[in-house]
Amino acid sequence: MRQVYLDYSATTPVKEDVLNAMIPYFTEKFGNPSSLYTVGTVSREAIEKARGQVAKLINAQDKEIFFTSSGTEADNWAVFGIVDALKNKGNHIITTKIEHHALLHTGDFLEKHGYDVTYLDVEPDGRVNPEALKAAITDKTILISIMFVNNEVGTVQPIKELAAIAKERGIVFHTDAVQALGNVHIDVKDLGVDLMSVSAHKIYGPKGVGALYIRKGVQLSNFMHGGAQESKRRAGTENLPGIVGFGKAAELAYENLDAHIKKVSELRNYFIDQVMSKIENVTLNGSKEFRHPGNANLTFEFIEGEAMLLYLDMKGIAVSTGSACSSASLVPSHVLSALGIPVEKIHGSLRFTVGEPTTKEDIDYVVEQLVEVVNKLRSISSVSKTKGW
Repeated sequence: MRQVYLDYSATTPVKEDVLNAMIPYFTEKFGNPSSLYTVGTVSREAIEKARGQVAKLINAQDKEIFFTSSGTEADNWAVFGIVDALKNKGNHIITTKIEHHALLHTGDFLEKHGYDVTYLDVEPDGRVNPEALKAAITDKTILISIMFVNNEVGTVQPIKELAAIAKERGIVFHTDAVQALGNVHIDVKDLGVDLMSVSAHKIYGPKGVGALYIRKGVQLSNFMHGGAQESKRRAGTENLPGIVGFGKAAELAYENLDAHIKKVSELRNYFIDQVMSKIENVTLNGSKEFRHPGNANLTFEFIEGEAMLLYLDMKGIAVSTGSACSSASLVPSHVLSALGIPVEKIHGSLRFTVGEPTTKEDIDYVVEQLVEVVNKLRSISSVSKTKGW
């Protein structure tokens, strides 16, 4: 049976060049980077090379990149680090209703411990209105955290404009750029952000490694305590093979960024056009203009997304009903809810994400099977029968 993976926002396969770069650091180059002898210094040099590769992808200084175990850890470090460092300046944090749960659950925790958290509404296309951000700021605001690219609907936020608002008021600005890295052009200097979270496994690198960009001069408390790793900022023996893999993946992403964006956006647009022309009552969720190049979040009316997902899976097609981090939950997507989409339509939504390995033949096969699945499910749906299907 043909296998087609269209969930590259959940994770990506490790590229062969990335894997080959990692393998020596599992075996002959296994030294602890903190050791002073040659085996250790070889490992240290590999980490510093990777730091430079990641920094280049976002136009940062090497010393502004700090490796973590994941994007989630980087998000937590950014928030808790600022909350602790600036606890004498205020207790108010601004974020949005469409953030990843790494931010939302952190906000919940802080609210239980006396902090005031504002969750901004978004426009119907998923973008934050800069005027809404301005209106939410108080003299107690110490951090604004707004994700760069949404993980469910792919909406790209006006980060440069939002960061400028924060800077004007002297407030630290953090962005979760896990979905943005390797999919849009990122220049931290031009954007004016203070903190940025990224992850390797979204750019054809290994799982279990991420990084936090900390702009030089930003006051941030440590989140992990112990040894002196990462310039005494993040304790714990480094994931050497993972970091090397992250570096190589970042290098490849930098070299191929324009070609990657062109390819996946063309295939994504072709997919949307084919679906819209062959299936009725389908809606594209999120911004049409400001969007992740590979993302297509679609609502199929009168049927359940979970049923579609399972039928497609039986045909060798992997897609998602939303974020992979919450796909086991039957609770309606908080992102689609924030966009004002009714619950019954939310339950009929699927996220498709095109990646570098995707081909036009893959898209044609998925569309063919999707038409069959939708028609079958609508034929047995009580909802569709009441609508005249």
